[in-house]
Amino acid sequence: MKTDNLQIMRADRIWLTEDSCDLDDFRALAEKTTDLADYPHADAVEKNILIYDSRKVLAAAATTDGRRAVLAEICEAFGEGPGVVVFKHAYEDTGIIDRASTIFDEIIEEQHRTSSGGGDHFAKPGANDRIWNSLEKHCLANPENFAEYYCNAIVALASEAWLGPSYQMTAQVNRVNPGGAAQSAHRDYHLGFQSSAVIEQFPAHVHKLSPVLTLQGAVAHCDMPLESGPTLFLPHSQTYVPGYLALKRQEFRDYFDKHHVQLPLQKGDIVFFNPALFHAAGTNRSTDIKRVANLLQVSSAFGRAMETVDRERMSGKLFPALKALKGKLSDAEITNAVASCAEGYSFPTNLDRDPPLGGLAPKTQAQLMHEALREGWSDEAFVRALREQAAKKLS
Repeated sequence: MKTDNLQIMRADRIWLTEDSCDLDDFRALAEKTTDLADYPHADAVEKNILIYDSRKVLAAAATTDGRRAVLAEICEAFGEGPGVVVFKHAYEDTGIIDRASTIFDEIIEEQHRTSSGGGDHFAKPGANDRIWNSLEKHCLANPENFAEYYCNAIVALASEAWLGPSYQMTAQVNRVNPGGAAQSAHRDYHLGFQSSAVIEQFPAHVHKLSPVLTLQGAVAHCDMPLESGPTLFLPHSQTYVPGYLALKRQEFRDYFDKHHVQLPLQKGDIVFFNPALFHAAGTNRSTDIKRVANLLQVSSAFGRAMETVDRERMSGKLFPALKALKGKLSDAEITNAVASCAEGYSFPTNLDRDPPLGGLAPKTQAQLMHEALREGWSDEAFVRALREQAAKKLS
């Protein structure tokens, strides 16, 4: 009996489930108060969110010891603190922002002209205009403005504070037009883009790992009064470990709807936040404000394998062998072989050409192979499908 109890308790610790999420446990964390005294470089706390004056922060970080102190403070703010900070006037020269906005407008106009461009993971299609991979498109369109834009010291400081050096930058522009409805409350990439059935397969320590692999940011490309729908945040919600599963439950979504906060932003402000923070873009109730933000998604340098592997070529070779081994290998053994060969994750991809149809993530290479095995495709058809899938992922 003691052994049985130990096994149950261990399983409950390791395998988080949607049913085990407890709203009272969550409230005890989400209803903490952010104390300004704990963050000496911050200027203020508004609605539980830390506000930093960018010029003062950079001055404090001008020395080696000062920079380490600032980095440590911001890191704790993202982790155990409110999970979200606003850097006021991060771009003192907003002409840089205006020139970038013109480039983004031209890209959006081209998307409209060619009926291209993507939707939103967490909002209804047509609620906004989205530029996937604005980072690369911006650089190719105007490398000089790109340099002025991404040389920003606050972007570098916040990214290094949470992820350390050698981080990887990506970005997507989101333009919420007048009348554009709010997103549903969510957490972000990685686990935030998966279904409960998938999330429950990952042990608890991976739920803790996912938030430290990325950092979310948003550069305000226009003034954002509350009626324009700036992002809704629930400070401190990132500290609830089962939160990726909790947001699938109605009582947690209702709690977010009742308790979220919003802050107006000015052009040139940047808000950075832990990707596990409960958040959602707000409804644009204005009649004339196209609310534009460049969404920065910064990734850890460590989110990559050690070796370069040609999984497309391997999969093309493995497929006929697995067909020949059907009956000799069990379904579970075939699944194991596929897992060691094919790419089992949807990202990175080109979301213009490879959108997340029917879910939050596009079809993986492994899913394609299982589909082909199940339906008895010819070798030639599978190789062709692999090639087409790989081409969709190219920028």
